[in-house]
Amino acid sequence: MNIALFLQMAAEACPDRRALSHHGKHYTYAQLFGAAKRAAFHFSTANCKFVSMLDTSSPAAPIALMGAAIAGVPYVPLNYRLSEEQLVPLFERISPAYLISGTRDEAYDFDDWIVQDSADFLHDVLTGEEMDVTWNEDPAAVAVQLFTSGTTGIPKAALLRHEHLVSYILGSVEFMGGLEDEAALVSVPPYHIAGISAVMSNIYACRQIVQLPDFSAREWLRLVAEESVTSAFVVPTMLTRIIEEIDTAKLDPKTFSTLNSIAYGGGKMPVPVIERALKLFPGINFTNAYGLTETSSTIALLDPDDHRAAIDHDDAAVHARLGSVGKPLPSVEIEVRNEDGKQLDPFESGEIYVRGPQVSGEYDGRSVLDNDGWFPTRDAGYLDDHGYLFLSGRADDVIVRGGENISPGEIEDLLHQHPAILDTAAIGIPSEEWGEVVALAIVVAAAHSITEEEIRSHIREHLRSSRVPEVIHFTSELPYNETGKLLRRVVREWFRIEDD
Repeated sequence: MNIALFLQMAAEACPDRRALSHHGKHYTYAQLFGAAKRAAFHFSTANCKFVSMLDTSSPAAPIALMGAAIAGVPYVPLNYRLSEEQLVPLFERISPAYLISGTRDEAYDFDDWIVQDSADFLHDVLTGEEMDVTWNEDPAAVAVQLFTSGTTGIPKAALLRHEHLVSYILGSVEFMGGLEDEAALVSVPPYHIAGISAVMSNIYACRQIVQLPDFSAREWLRLVAEESVTSAFVVPTMLTRIIEEIDTAKLDPKTFSTLNSIAYGGGKMPVPVIERALKLFPGINFTNAYGLTETSSTIALLDPDDHRAAIDHDDAAVHARLGSVGKPLPSVEIEVRNEDGKQLDPFESGEIYVRGPQVSGEYDGRSVLDNDGWFPTRDAGYLDDHGYLFLSGRADDVIVRGGENISPGEIEDLLHQHPAILDTAAIGIPSEEWGEVVALAIVVAAAHSITEEEIRSHIREHLRSSRVPEVIHFTSELPYNETGKLLRRVVREWFRIEDD
């Protein structure tokens, strides 16, 4: 099965239903499918090996994704925030390509490439005669290629085949499950797996997609009200800013009464933030979705019932589930293993492994699945005795102090509960005596104050003394990327500067 069949099915079932809204313009499912077929014709006759997009969210994104799928050409959306120096090596790895670009001033001119402005591309594919095109029918063909962030080296090209993406959608979305008046607000970037999965899942559900190319809390709230948005996906930093905007502007949450569900993911959600959101919006269904690029998006969910059961539960173990990412999807298996590959018992921390039909685990044609199909996520965490998965950061982020492994998440979770601390990051820094010791970056909450000694005493009171930081750095905000992941490499640089 080809992922473009999702759009064909939607266009045949509800051709006149609104499919997409962007800057006040609206497009039906019939229009999107017609545009995707015209795009496929252009891609097929361009003699290019890849279709690439370098732009913010626009109608060009779903059209290029589905058009490339019909043409049997891998779709490669690129991070438009990268510098030219960072982009050129990626261009070299997808040459020759059909590049759709709309945000850059640079004039890219490559041999055998077609480079087209996004507005010109949309004009070409949204107008013209109906086209019949020959479809690619190979489910094992590469549908999407996504470059990893490359925070620890050269970016890897994660390959997602049609069969992986189709497996995820069929296993998690009901066809035509969206009502005609439902609208999903999508504010994640189009080059992220969450952006790709949002397009496919909402199309398969025949739900309207409302695009927000550049997130701001004020604009997000405006669109919810004006477009009668019913569902949305946000990263933790977005939800924090949305709550702050509601509080600062003294907005009535009832203004956003059409909103009935919010999914979040992409980074670890501080428990106080989701607690505040649940109390601010008691009628909204919240879902925590955990997934990776290599797993075709979500592999575990903390569903709305889990949120409601945990928020005011007297049992501390049940309430703690607000800090988890829930349980695996029915088609997904999850294990936690130690450094020797041994499966660990509940509450024992190690590396998370995942297996299932949606899991690709493939880079540039090189699979990293083991012989039994398990993918090492490089995420660290543990499962509780009821199968709820708790994350503690990247496996590489573990702080090793005197031979003892310390999870940054253990310290951060404690400090997030303190009313004077808005945000925090724990990292390891070199120590001649211990190998590594804990360093903390702290963002103090508005109208509060806290001293270094108060922070150390609080940690010493609740955790082992090895978790007490040697160095504390106060800052106005922590560095996050646009998908809500904490940039620990940047935090580490702060402490290197201090050492110098």
